[in-house]
Amino acid sequence: MILHELISYDVLRLIWWLLLGILLVGFAVMDGFDLGTGMLLPFAGRTDLERRVVINTIGPVWEGNQVWLILGGGAIFAAWPQLYAVSFSGFYLAMFAILFALILRPVAFKFRSKYDEARWRNTWDWLLFVGGFVPALICGVALGNVLQGVPFRLEPDMQIHYTGSFFGLLNPFALLTGVLSVVMLVMHGAAWLQLKADGAVADRARRFGSVAAVLTAALFALAGVLMYKFVGGYQITSAVVPTGPSNPLLKTVVQQAGAWFANYAAHPWLYVVPALGVGGALLAWLAMLARRSLLGLLCSGLSVAGIVLSVGVSMFPFILPSSIDPRASLTVWDSSSSHLTLFIMLVCVAIFLPMILAYTSWVYSVLRGKVDADDIANDRGHAY
Repeated sequence: MILHELISYDVLRLIWWLLLGILLVGFAVMDGFDLGTGMLLPFAGRTDLERRVVINTIGPVWEGNQVWLILGGGAIFAAWPQLYAVSFSGFYLAMFAILFALILRPVAFKFRSKYDEARWRNTWDWLLFVGGFVPALICGVALGNVLQGVPFRLEPDMQIHYTGSFFGLLNPFALLTGVLSVVMLVMHGAAWLQLKADGAVADRARRFGSVAAVLTAALFALAGVLMYKFVGGYQITSAVVPTGPSNPLLKTVVQQAGAWFANYAAHPWLYVVPALGVGGALLAWLAMLARRSLLGLLCSGLSVAGIVLSVGVSMFPFILPSSIDPRASLTVWDSSSSHLTLFIMLVCVAIFLPMILAYTSWVYSVLRGKVDADDIANDRGHAY
């Protein structure tokens, strides 16, 4: 027996769909509080020392957290090449805006405190805000567009034709999901600040986070209602061949009202996923009010995970539907790499993902505890 045939092609495709979800959740949860903290920086910190406290809560970990973004991009490239090709070409300007904002962050971290002048530092503080706000907003807008369908079609030779525009992405439903993404990460960043900071910084973070948590639950519920009533969804009408070739054009697909809720109707236990999104946010709100900082962070993380996973659960088996040629929609069963490639990549994940989890856990264990303002004022042990 050939080694890669130990796991069937359909099972490998399903495993990689699950891994993609895990990596996206890892990015949203781990790097999400970095982005949220950046958005809160000009508001949670009033004085220069307070802002240095905010920056130093994420200073030692933000670079490591971005590993999840790299892993997610690498997984899409290796396991779902058609998804990579369509999304990175169709969302080119949006991706460029995200990368530009993410590039601002390391520059701002490194240069912000190099020069002791108020205007200089304030400028970099607002650039850190932009570095958190822009990725949060655009990622949310992108997910809103994915749920509605993306305007692309495929030629028989798999050549991609994207007919949309950057401003076409900014439709009402996508803007709603973009705002949801922003308030969700503000909630998560506030929960992190409450855990890692003391005094006025933690108090302000608690106030902002409480409002953001309630808004997260409300906007997520509103997005669900609007998706059910106005967005609809997509459904495969031909036979599904889980082990078939990676050619999306071999199936037929129709747009259908309520299709994104079909998986919940077939498997009611899946409602636990969106319930985590709403319930986690409300529990985070209660935990913040009760000053239970660790519980607040855990609950906000559950809410983030629930909201991100709800998209995947609703759309399965679709990964990227096409609004102008539904049969070109990419699904789990017809847009993956080969059987052998998926197996080799799975072996790599089995080796390296536990290593990443191990060193990440070790770093957070070593760096546990609150950031001390006196230590920062006396330049003891803090880089920023």
